[in-house]
Amino acid sequence: MPSPRRSSTRRRSRTPRRKGSRQSQRPLPFVGPGERLWVLDVPYGTQVDGAAWHPAVKMHLYVGRALPEHLAPYAPGPHTLGRFLENTLNPDDPAPTPAPADDLEPRQNQYEAADAIAERAAAGGRQFLLADEPGVGKTISAVLGASAVGDLRGAQRVLVVADRPAAITIGHWCRTITALGDSGLEWVVITWDRLEKVADHTWEVIIADEAHALRRTTTKRWKLWAKISGHSTPHDKAPFVIATTATPGHTPLELPYLAPAYAQVHDESMKEWTSASQPAATFATALESHGVGVERGRYGATWTTDAERRAADLSLVRGWLEDARPPAMLHRAAPWGPVPISGMPVTLTPTERSAYEAEWGEFCREMDIARRGRNTAKGRAALLRFRQKAGLIRVDSTVAWIAQQVEAERQVACSVEFVGTAADPIAERLRDSGLEVATIYGRDRFDVEAERLRFQTGQAKVCVFTTVASISLHAGETLADGRQASTEPRVGVFHQARFSGIAGRQVTGRTHRDQQVSPWHIAYAQGTVEEQVSKVMVERIAAASDTVGGDTAGLTDLAELLEAEWLPAASLTDGSA
Repeated sequence: MPSPRRSSTRRRSRTPRRKGSRQSQRPLPFVGPGERLWVLDVPYGTQVDGAAWHPAVKMHLYVGRALPEHLAPYAPGPHTLGRFLENTLNPDDPAPTPAPADDLEPRQNQYEAADAIAERAAAGGRQFLLADEPGVGKTISAVLGASAVGDLRGAQRVLVVADRPAAITIGHWCRTITALGDSGLEWVVITWDRLEKVADHTWEVIIADEAHALRRTTTKRWKLWAKISGHSTPHDKAPFVIATTATPGHTPLELPYLAPAYAQVHDESMKEWTSASQPAATFATALESHGVGVERGRYGATWTTDAERRAADLSLVRGWLEDARPPAMLHRAAPWGPVPISGMPVTLTPTERSAYEAEWGEFCREMDIARRGRNTAKGRAALLRFRQKAGLIRVDSTVAWIAQQVEAERQVACSVEFVGTAADPIAERLRDSGLEVATIYGRDRFDVEAERLRFQTGQAKVCVFTTVASISLHAGETLADGRQASTEPRVGVFHQARFSGIAGRQVTGRTHRDQQVSPWHIAYAQGTVEEQVSKVMVERIAAASDTVGGDTAGLTDLAELLEAEWLPAASLTDGSA
C-alpha cells in the first residue's frame, strides 16, 4: 500500500491537468445587445480593474458598449495581434482602419523592389529574398511588395513576423503599414516568439523579417514556421513569403528557409528538399545533389573547408535565385558605402595584464579537461566565462574611449554581449563620470523605445545595448512624432568582438544606415588572443553581408585560436545572432 505522502503527491500532480483542461474549454464571456468584446494588451503580472485574462485568446478581455477611460491605454493598436484577435471576436463590428499618412513617400529604389517582388509572384513564385544592405529600406519595400502580391492574388491577410525587441519592432512595422495604407488587407505584426498565437490561422502573404532567425531546424520556432508558411506544401498551394535579411546565413547549410525557392527554381517538389523528421539532413542532401560541397562530420553535415570550393558554392547558391526568371532575390549595396571597421587595441596595465593572463591560463586548463572528456557543456561554459572576465578587465578603457568620443561631439553606440560583466559596469561608470546613458539590454529592465529615443534625441550621448538587429540609432532619423533625431555623427564600438559575422554585420547596421556613415571599432587587449580574434573579425564581418551566407573560414580560425575547434560550430554562434 502506498504511503499517504506518496498518494497525496499523485493527487496533486493530477489536479493541475484537470484544471487546465477546464480552463481551455471555458466559454467566452456573454456579450449582450450593443456590446462587444474588447481585447486588451495588459502587461504580464499587471492587475487592471475590469480586465480579465481568458485562456481561449490568452489575453485580457472586457465586455461592454465602449471601453472605459482607464482601460483605453491597454487597447491594441492597428495591425497588432491584439487588434486582429479583437476583430476576429467581433466580425460584425471590427475596429476602424486608420487612413494612410501623407508624410511618407517611398524612394524610387523601394518601388523598384516592390515591383521585383510582384513580378516574381505574378510568375507563380512562392518566395522572394529581399537582401538589401541595412538601411537601404527593406521595411517599406516589403510592405509595398506584400500589398502588390495581395492585390495580384486576391489575398485577405498578411502576416509580418518581426525580430525583437517587440517594443520597437512591432511599432515600427505598424506605423509603416499605417503610413503607406493597408491596401484593403488585414495585417498582423508579431515577433518570432509569438508564432504559436497565429499558427491556427490562414495567411496568404507572409513577411519574414530578419529571416536568418530561421537558420536552425531543430527549434520550436522552425516547426511553427514550417506549419504557418506551408514550407512542405506544393508550390501552388503555399503562401507567398517575402524573406528580408541583409545577412542570410554563415553557410549554405544555414539557409533551410530558402528551400521552397531553391526547389521551385530547380523545378522540384518540396519532398526533395525537406522532411518533417530530418529537415536539416534532407536540406543538406538536396544541396549536395546540386553541387554544394557538403561533408559529413561528428555533428552532422558541414560545409566544405576548401576555400576555392566555398567561393564556388556561394556563387552557385546565389545564382539559383538571382538567375531565375523573373529573379527570386534582390540585393542592393548601401550607396553610402561599406561600414568602416577597424581594431582598437587596448594596452593593459601591469595589474590588468596579470589578471588577464591568469584568466587565460585558467581557461586553457578548463578547456583541456573538457576536450579530453569530450564534455561539450563544460567547454561551452569555459569559453563563456573567459569572454566575460576578459571583457570585464577592459571596462575602464572602453569607458575612457567613449568619454573622449563624446567630448569630440560624437554620439557613441556601444555593443556588448554580456550584461553583468560589460553592460552594467560600463553604463554605471559612464554615469559616474557625468554622462547620460541610454540602456537597451536585460529583459524587461528598461523601456526599450524610451531609451532609444533618449539617444536619438541627443539627451543621452551614449547607448549601451545588447540587441543585434531591428533598432535604428543613426543620425538624422525621422522619428515617429515627426521630430528629427540629432545630427551628431555616430561612432560604434564592440566591447567584445562578435564571433558571429551575421551578428557583427547587423550591429554595424544600427548606425551605418540611411545615408549616414558610421565607423565601428573592435576593442581588444593588445598582445592577447583577443587581438588575434579581433583581426579575424575585422576581415570577416564584411563577408557576412554576402546575400547567400558569408565565408565561414573565419569561424574555423576563431575556434582554433580559442582551442575550441572540437566544439560544434554553434558554440561560437548560438545567441549571437
